[in-house]
Amino acid sequence: MKKTNFINRLKDKILVYDGAMGTMLQKMGLSTNECPELYNLHHKEVIKEIHRQYIEAGCDIIQTNTFGGNKIKLSSYGHGDLVEEINKQAVIIAREAAGEEGLVAGDIGPTGKLLYPLGEVTFEEVYDGFYQQAKALIEAGVDIINIETMSDIREAKAAVMAVRDIGDIPIICTMTFQENLRTLTGSDPETVVTILEAMGVDVIGANCGFGPEMMVEVLKRMQQVSQSPLMVQPNAGLPKLVDGQSIYDMTPEKMVNYVDDLVLAGANIIGGCCGTTPHHLRLIVERVSHLKPIPKKKITFSKLASGTDTLLIGEGHPTRVIGGHINPTAKDYLIQAIKEENMGILTEHAVKQVEAGANIIGINLGVNTQQESRMMKKAITEIQQAVRVPLSIDTVNYDAMEEGLKVYNGKPLLNSTSAKDDALNRVIKLAKGYGASIVGLTLDENGIPERAEDRFKIAEKIVRTAVEQGIRKEDIFIDTLVLTAGAQQHVALECLKAIKLVKERLGVKTLLGVENISHGLPNRGMLNNTFLAMALEAGLDLPIINPYYQSSWYTIKSADVLMGKDKNAEDFVQRFKISNNSDTKIKLEDKTPIEKKPLEELMCIIKNGDKKRALPKVEELIADNIQPIDIINGGIIPALEEIGENYEKQIYFLPQLLLAAETAQHIFQAVKGHVKETTDNSLGTLIIATVKGDIHDIGKNIVSIMLENHGFRVIDLGKNVDNEAIIETAIKERADIIGLSALMTTTMQEMKNISNLLKKKGIEIPIMVGGAVVTDGYAKEIGAHYAADAIQAVKVAKAIMEGKM
Repeated sequence: MKKTNFINRLKDKILVYDGAMGTMLQKMGLSTNECPELYNLHHKEVIKEIHRQYIEAGCDIIQTNTFGGNKIKLSSYGHGDLVEEINKQAVIIAREAAGEEGLVAGDIGPTGKLLYPLGEVTFEEVYDGFYQQAKALIEAGVDIINIETMSDIREAKAAVMAVRDIGDIPIICTMTFQENLRTLTGSDPETVVTILEAMGVDVIGANCGFGPEMMVEVLKRMQQVSQSPLMVQPNAGLPKLVDGQSIYDMTPEKMVNYVDDLVLAGANIIGGCCGTTPHHLRLIVERVSHLKPIPKKKITFSKLASGTDTLLIGEGHPTRVIGGHINPTAKDYLIQAIKEENMGILTEHAVKQVEAGANIIGINLGVNTQQESRMMKKAITEIQQAVRVPLSIDTVNYDAMEEGLKVYNGKPLLNSTSAKDDALNRVIKLAKGYGASIVGLTLDENGIPERAEDRFKIAEKIVRTAVEQGIRKEDIFIDTLVLTAGAQQHVALECLKAIKLVKERLGVKTLLGVENISHGLPNRGMLNNTFLAMALEAGLDLPIINPYYQSSWYTIKSADVLMGKDKNAEDFVQRFKISNNSDTKIKLEDKTPIEKKPLEELMCIIKNGDKKRALPKVEELIADNIQPIDIINGGIIPALEEIGENYEKQIYFLPQLLLAAETAQHIFQAVKGHVKETTDNSLGTLIIATVKGDIHDIGKNIVSIMLENHGFRVIDLGKNVDNEAIIETAIKERADIIGLSALMTTTMQEMKNISNLLKKKGIEIPIMVGGAVVTDGYAKEIGAHYAADAIQAVKVAKAIMEGKM
């Protein structure tokens, strides 16, 4: 199906997507240990009947039974060799059921694995798995590809890239959010939209996770920053176990009452996820027949994003700033750090610049071009774990630029390209491929023109070429290039004239490396800030500055007040309320790394997830006669407690938590090697497992790592573990606690079975339970303790051992 035809349909009509496949399969006999996708080969009529019921309910789109149809997921059932056969057969079945009028979407779900560095599977492996599946679906004739239930934006990016690399087909991508309205890896709704729009996804949305009430809130936030059609597939409320069966508590009659709110929040497509049936969808079809989609508002501001948060730039927003300190030019200590691959110093300066007020962190590693690609990849991997602001990849080495893009979770700024055809086309291709904004320099084969009009003509070419190749105007920034007033005073103001021309005639955002104006001159700060004020008045959107200079902030924040960018001067008052005579206290923050005490440095290594520096630091501490127990109690535990507190406050998210935990685990293992064998400092023994019939173990693995780091002896039995095996191991190992995980409502019944089995055998071992579908109420019902996440699991386990629970 042509994209334009699909998008045009969404302007005039709210389309209805089908409902749950898994719920229907379970009603028709699917057991917990079965692979649902195998039904495409061995129970074709069952799948066709489910499709037929949704078509009869009036659904415009049905999706193939291929949610777990990628090689990685199928391999967990031992069917990794059946990807093509399963997916193509699924399309044939759906197409027969849909007839001539119905649309068929090829369904692509997650792999169930965490991507490196959080897990073992690489971006390339995930991409290959999605590519193989998407190729089979597209070759078999689907109209649309639906990438759904993604909890990691980077995995979603891999899936989108794979689909797009096969052909021009409409792409829907929906993410799953938690109760804090963030994905598992921390992305909020605005960030999901920002990243996926930049990658050319046609319809963006949310599915699974919870019922329609919270979906309304997700859509409202998406709508504020989105020009794309939105889709929503809520669950039928919350699941409950009744007589061993998973029952969702929202009836069709109750669920349909939310349809109007979903449409007002921006929904163009409405479907159902877990617990929904053809009856739910029939009522939704009837309701939307009386409704029209809400027109999309025109968005003129620009958006950049980290993996977790979005930055809005331009109209209606304060001046944003790029922190330009991570640049080795004239900084010997940064040159040395880059040569030594000391990411700790770069990460520390990223953090310090954000603390100083920078909204974006520029990364320029131009020391050795032979190493730049590898170093860019490494720097971005580590810096994005330490800060939540977007990054600017500052290089004209386009191989290095691409390596950085491969590992970046968000939507970065690519700084930069000239108007030279080869460079311009390469950067545009990278921006489209990975989802990024671009910086165009007013520079061509003839160099930098002196006159503003000539610089404008170059900018015009860059904008025209980028737009023709599919880049939105909001994703284009023009740098009219600052030349030093010390050498070329007569052209200093041409840069500002060019900014005005670009803003007035092209309608794109502007960027400048402001401090270039003062190279070679005394009292640089005064000249820089005067020029900065003039540039802001001319229309500069995004200055690159050294954020450690307080005087630059006086200029920027004052200009925002006077130009109406800071409503009621709220930001100005907040920033400067402590000092009444701020203009006399211009200060440069210390640019060199702060000396830390040994255990403080170890804590920083853990918090930054810096595994490379972890073991050398332990050996250094041991050599300095610091006792292993002091390393654990004074370094590892305080660092993990701080990480845990920040996780609960939503300052950190899963990536930071997991990388810190893994780094702490490396340190803990190294320290244990220096502890006498007779010493037993464990807090207790805990058996942990994912219950029988459940092959999901991401959450369980994270809990296991955190418990071990906090001093528990953890025996991880893995996933899909038999009830008797769990109990036998607990007895053999004299376990103090049994930890159980389940992701599916159909498998959490095993938690109750294990609890009953323990009682039957007269064994009194506390049980701690958790997982996506598990609730505190269910835990109490079966006589267990509930832990919502890894941090809470540590607290609950400690409380059990202390006799407080």
